[in-house]
Amino acid sequence: MPIHEIVLPETKPESEWVRGRPRQKVSPQRDHAVLQLELGSLLRRWAKPRGEVATEWRFRVEPPGEIRRPLVPDVAYVRKERLQPLPDEEFQSPPFSPDVAVEILSPDDRRADVDDKLRTYLRAGSSLVLVVDSQRRVVELHDQRHVTVLDDGGTIEHDALPGFSYPVHDLFDVLRRP
Repeated sequence: MPIHEIVLPETKPESEWVRGRPRQKVSPQRDHAVLQLELGSLLRRWAKPRGEVATEWRFRVEPPGEIRRPLVPDVAYVRKERLQPLPDEEFQSPPFSPDVAVEILSPDDRRADVDDKLRTYLRAGSSLVLVVDSQRRVVELHDQRHVTVLDDGGTIEHDALPGFSYPVHDLFDVLRRP
């Protein structure tokens, strides 16, 4: 009997399927948590009439011709048209890739794991994957066509986020110590 979906038990922190193996997410440190809260809050306000934004939301991602597997982006946005037809159980853990996924790098993250996740999101239909690197103070915007790397002088804007605009400098400015 062929396998159609990889199902992992719920763990704290969450586990996901990356590079052909289960991988438990790293417990975030302060900078990761602050960036996740900042981006989640900004995107949630922007998305209010458009769809749903949540942090650490488990998705059951299935690129064409591949096995469905769990991935848990740091922040995710899904258009309401995609969520409305889902029954309650699938609404909690959608059987598709988010429209926009955000991955915030932690010191213990392996870049190969992050790259595998972003490629999986894109193959499964995500329009945009943001990779936030607080060490280098850059935000990478990955879509089907190319990668854009924004530094402190850039602004997060993309067709997948119509009307959303946020300066990279302001994002990393939230990391200053009080």
